[in-house]
Amino acid sequence: MDPTAPEQEPVTGDVDEGGERPAFGPDVVHPRPPTPRTPEKVRWRPSNLTLRLITGVIIIPPVVWVCYVGGMVYVGVIIGINCLAVNEFYDFISQKGATPHRLLGTLAAATLPLIVFVGDAFYATSFMTALLLGVMILQLTKAEIREAIASVSATFFGVFYVGWLLSHAVSVRFIYSDLTRRYGEANTVDIDPQIGFFFMIVCLVAAVNCDVGAYFIGRRYGRHKLAPAISPNKSVEGALGGIVLGAAAAVIAKFVFDYLVPGQLSKDFTITIAAIFGVVIASVAVLGDLVESVLKRDARLKDAGAILPGVGGVLDRIDSALLAIPVMYYLLLAYYYVRFMV
Repeated sequence: MDPTAPEQEPVTGDVDEGGERPAFGPDVVHPRPPTPRTPEKVRWRPSNLTLRLITGVIIIPPVVWVCYVGGMVYVGVIIGINCLAVNEFYDFISQKGATPHRLLGTLAAATLPLIVFVGDAFYATSFMTALLLGVMILQLTKAEIREAIASVSATFFGVFYVGWLLSHAVSVRFIYSDLTRRYGEANTVDIDPQIGFFFMIVCLVAAVNCDVGAYFIGRRYGRHKLAPAISPNKSVEGALGGIVLGAAAAVIAKFVFDYLVPGQLSKDFTITIAAIFGVVIASVAVLGDLVESVLKRDARLKDAGAILPGVGGVLDRIDSALLAIPVMYYLLLAYYYVRFMV
């Protein structure tokens, strides 16, 4: 040993794996086990399904009441829905780079229900023709023309997809006035003037219950994809289950009006006719849901908005009805045409 080397202090640490103490080095320190933490109280947060159910329970009574009251209250609600939904549409179509004429489109969508209320669907169609011409003229005043096609198309399609389709809700609710104009009071004298209330409820319950049936039956029994490129979660089994439940809901609505609602609003409808209408309305509701899914997927959006908890936007809630209500109106025209003219 070198006598000039500094003296080493003995090591007092623990022995190593071989049973010997290390020659040099600090004491080996064993950390104490961590102090157990008191588990934090987990706050309950409602699931998306729970939020959907709560939102539905809250919305249904006002919707039924508005359909029952009718008049300008009903028209005003349709105008409000039109304005919210068309702006949601313009929001997500802007994600594709289009620059719609938002103010013009919103005013047009708000005007359509009024036109149908004071006139009929024919005047609304004429208004749409004038709107398209107006949008194209307005585009001529823009200095930027590179997005002219997208701007005109987005503006007009928004009014058509939301405003014009949903304006048929006014046509269905006030179908008595439409039938009287078409066929005269002599033919409609036995029809209750408030029969549109019954028809709107039948249409809505068929469309809404189709959504409900497609959701729950699809989750439980869904095996075959309905449209995987559009909406991977939708299944053929869910769609068929939704159609069956929608048709059943239309028949149940017929029974409810027969036995629980004063008057004879449902006397013109047999159980068979109610079931047929229910199947057609529910089938179209499935297509309406897929149409909006195509638009949202193209824009890479999950929801059109966030105003309704658990549902998304107004457009997400009415997507099925946007096609179902116009089909209900034209089914009614065909039904009464056969009744009065054949």
